[in-house]
Amino acid sequence: MIIVPVKDGENIERALKKFKRKYEKTGVVKELRRRQQFDKPSVLKRLKMEHAIYVQKLRTAEEL
Repeated sequence: MIIVPVKDGENIERALKKFKRKYEKTGVVKELRRRQQFDKPSVLKRLKMEHAIYVQKLRTAEEL
């Protein structure tokens, strides 16, 4: 449960903004979207490997 303390006289939009930030940090929406579809372990492994190669290329380009 997310609790957002609101001070006296604080704008409701500001409180909503705080709530949205806290909600986003929990990762609930991201987890829901991830669970909507099953991905085979081999697909996940391949995606992880592709990401690692991409990051490595970025780092080597950054060093030059």
